[in-house]
Amino acid sequence: MSLSVAEQLTQLNAARQLVLQDSGLYPQIVQGILPIVGANAGLELRRWGADFLAETFASPLLIAQEKERLSIVILQTLRELLENQAEDHNVIKSVIQAAASIYALVFRYIISNQHDTATWDRMVAIKSNVFRRWDTASGGIRVCCIKFVQRVVQVQTPGVVADPRRPEQNEVSLALVPREHPLIPPSRLEPEALGLLDRLLNVFHEETRDVILVNATLNCLGTLIRTRQNAANKIITAVLNFSPLKQTSSPMTPKLKVQIKSMEKTTRMVLMNVLRRNENGPFAGRIRQYIDRLAQTRFETFDEGSKKRGLPSEPTDGLDNAKRMRLGAELPDRPGPPPLPPGPVSHAQLFTLSGERGLTSFDVTQLPIELIVRITVPVLHRIEQSAVDAAISAVRSRYLTLKKTQAAQAQATTQPTGEDEEDYEPDFEPSEEQIVNKTDNLPPEDPIQLPPDLALGPFKLPQPPPLTPEETEQIGKGTISRVFSMMSVLEEPSTTKRQKPGLNRLAGSNYDREAWMTVITRLATRASAGLDDEEVSDNEEAESKGTVAQQTPKPSLSDGIRETLWKFIIEDFRARIPIAISWLNEEWFNDRMQSQNQDGPKAKKRPPKDHYNKWMLKILDSIVPFLDAKDKVLIRFLSEIPALDERVLDRVKGLAKDPERVTLAVNALYYLVLVRPPVREISIDAMVDLWRNFEDAKAPAAKLLKKLRPDVLNEDTPLPPPIESIKSPPSEDGKEGLPSASVKGEGIPSTPNAVAAAG
Repeated sequence: MSLSVAEQLTQLNAARQLVLQDSGLYPQIVQGILPIVGANAGLELRRWGADFLAETFASPLLIAQEKERLSIVILQTLRELLENQAEDHNVIKSVIQAAASIYALVFRYIISNQHDTATWDRMVAIKSNVFRRWDTASGGIRVCCIKFVQRVVQVQTPGVVADPRRPEQNEVSLALVPREHPLIPPSRLEPEALGLLDRLLNVFHEETRDVILVNATLNCLGTLIRTRQNAANKIITAVLNFSPLKQTSSPMTPKLKVQIKSMEKTTRMVLMNVLRRNENGPFAGRIRQYIDRLAQTRFETFDEGSKKRGLPSEPTDGLDNAKRMRLGAELPDRPGPPPLPPGPVSHAQLFTLSGERGLTSFDVTQLPIELIVRITVPVLHRIEQSAVDAAISAVRSRYLTLKKTQAAQAQATTQPTGEDEEDYEPDFEPSEEQIVNKTDNLPPEDPIQLPPDLALGPFKLPQPPPLTPEETEQIGKGTISRVFSMMSVLEEPSTTKRQKPGLNRLAGSNYDREAWMTVITRLATRASAGLDDEEVSDNEEAESKGTVAQQTPKPSLSDGIRETLWKFIIEDFRARIPIAISWLNEEWFNDRMQSQNQDGPKAKKRPPKDHYNKWMLKILDSIVPFLDAKDKVLIRFLSEIPALDERVLDRVKGLAKDPERVTLAVNALYYLVLVRPPVREISIDAMVDLWRNFEDAKAPAAKLLKKLRPDVLNEDTPLPPPIESIKSPPSEDGKEGLPSASVKGEGIPSTPNAVAAAG
């Protein structure tokens, strides 16, 4: 016995409730209802089936893998429903919505199954049927067609591949399709998608516009702008060239007014969402101008308050139209502002001149400030000056009255209440004995207990307690860490050519990253120069006298800055090598100044520390293990530091132990021979040492030694490998100078960074 349509619908609704409660039942229910709601079923069953399929594939509860499998199952049913020429409009709309949901799923299936021609033919037949209905069907069906076209354009254009190793997690787009795919070749699908996009944007250029279609198109374009950057510029340009208020010149009927406002609001919302996602994009300025121009045009078009109104249907001034010609009639007075309530008065009550409860209870802070300005400015322009003056006078009168009342209340509270005083009786004259008895009961007069005159002196904050050395060191470390954390977010100095101010420029005058690095390096070198040495000498003197126990010297604040600066440079030494060079120039200059002070009249017993060589070698030891054969950082570092000696060259020769970095070591030494004459000889000696002791360096070193020291190549027996320390000739005062500074030009910083550091 067959069931009636009503009974079948009842069972179908019960099945729908089951899948809403348990999404795991979707596969069984979908496959079970397809024979019931097919093209040969009744109208009510077809409507229910189409709605259920559209709801199923739009539901987030059903997982993507099951959706992809079920989409292949329902393709034939959707095709049969669409090909029915006398099909109901509601069925057609739901079928097109379901087709829009499954198009990407079928496309992903075809990417992996290149030989399933039957499935792709069904999808192509559905797509062609929808395209034919796009221009000829009713409004509701055309809206569904626009959504389907948007999905086709989104799928058939290249998208962003987040992870090529996991294609199932990426968005379905043409970027996932192989070039030689037999069913969906990208060379054919992408032009089709671009043509559909042009046809979609053509709605903005039509003379007779359907508001529903325009709004539907605008709502679909937001997704394409967000997901397809290659088509975003084209879409935004088309929207900016569209004017939703173009039809304002025609007679403004209420229906037309609602339609224009709807198009204007939808256009504005789409552009505001684009601007919110990328406020610094190439179209940001044009979008802001378009939105402002749209708001101004809307205000001028739909502002009924600024237009001339007809005569009112009711008398507004208390006079009837029949009595308007009578002279001497007195107009009724405008109601004055309500009195202030008793008790404390707030600012809102002081400035509120209206007695309407609705206005006084409204919270104006809920409105955005742009809307308040947009409402307030036109209203203020239309208010008469006399009304404004009357309102100001009323508020002023309220304020003065309230001020007098508060002053009277304050004076009444300061005066004695008079409850403890005796009543004054003019006819009563106290006797002499009563006066004496009364005065005897009074407390004795004490001039010291009289209250002094109240006069406030200047207030000064007390001095803060002194910091302990540990607290000072901790605060200093915190300051250093904050400065270096700010350095990581500062912009790099501009690479554009700037006019060089020359030798007279000021270091750190641009307040950029370079300026902050100048401040940090000088804090490390110059701020505490000589103080650490004095502290060490004092401790030694105290220990010699036996007054202080021997203690391990604590690291100073300047050494903490140096340590942090060294770590900052090593983190990215290739990009921060200019900072290292500038810092070492500062250290070299500071050591020289301390050496001069050591030779002066205020000479100290203990020689100053050699900070330059310590940190220069530490930086070099940190970067040498990470250099590769084509790295030019080492040559720049060696050429721009103010002084070098044999210890530096020993580290350069150590690169030759790696066969891949032999060329780097030889080139670095040859560069020093060419551009640094003071170290020319020790550099040639280092190259000779390479030729003698490193097998891989013999060939490149021999080519250079033919020009530099050809007699070395003729030696049969190798000489002792390492070279001894070579000192520079004594200076005029009889003292031996540093090898790197004894010849003119070596002790002078050779780069603009070094000049800035010395300045």
